[in-house]
Amino acid sequence: MTAPLTDKVALVAGASRGAGRGIAVELGAAGATVYVTGRTTRQHRSEYDRPETIEDTADLVTAAGGRGVAVPTDHLDPTAVRALVDRIAAEQDRLDILVNDIWGGEKLFQWDTPVWEHDLDNGLRLLRLAVETHAVTSHHALPLLLRRPGGLVVEMTDGTAEYNRDTYRVNLFYDLAKASVLRMAFALGHELGPRGATAVALTPGWMRSELMLETFGVREDNWRDALEKVPHFAISETPRYVGRAVAALAADPDVARHNGRSLSSGGLAREYGFTDLDGSRPDAWRYLVEVQDAGGPADTTGYR
Repeated sequence: MTAPLTDKVALVAGASRGAGRGIAVELGAAGATVYVTGRTTRQHRSEYDRPETIEDTADLVTAAGGRGVAVPTDHLDPTAVRALVDRIAAEQDRLDILVNDIWGGEKLFQWDTPVWEHDLDNGLRLLRLAVETHAVTSHHALPLLLRRPGGLVVEMTDGTAEYNRDTYRVNLFYDLAKASVLRMAFALGHELGPRGATAVALTPGWMRSELMLETFGVREDNWRDALEKVPHFAISETPRYVGRAVAALAADPDVARHNGRSLSSGGLAREYGFTDLDGSRPDAWRYLVEVQDAGGPADTTGYR
């Protein structure tokens, strides 16, 4: 069988690790050529100071069955982003899927800290990394994506529109960043829909990223050992789960029905029928509302 995304070209902006890496790999597994970008390479680490690199991600994409292309890019630099898009245009003459997953803000926010007590420089830097980068990338990449009908833009965030509307998220800067990306997808839906493309916001659930596993002192093969200290971590999912969500959207000929909407990995798993790597279907955002935020004991029965 032909892979569903063979001959499709994707750009996953912010693919060094976490959700971006999981998305890039699953797009590759579906046959796509995937340009993966970020600031951490095998020769240079960003101030994020993590070991994962865009070259590692590109290799994983190729091993999964696609073609991975690593391009070091600072998405706060419009000149660099323009050069990236020019390269994709010269090499492929098309862009079918744009995933804006740039973030890099974990070290910049303080939990439950009011704006007047929060470090201002860090908060403003977080907003630039989480919001401005997405706008710069869309500005330069969307003319290429619109050359052919059927393009897909995925704005990655944390939390559904419904959950974030009713829930204070960490602090003002974090809350604003995640709400802004949700609204960005809504606005892009209005601008892209009449031109034959689709934009959505997408959130993973509680994701077992490299940083999260390290924080809890576990690995992917023994992640359940963390449940003794963090019982609700039982609802967590791998980065590949949200990757499968993006791949399912990209392969859906009727994806335009989602235009402008806020989506989640768990919700799309129910709709498209994919699973996480272990065969489960975690539905983290429903679990958070109905179990964790409601003060209930950890029990994922019926949620994964």
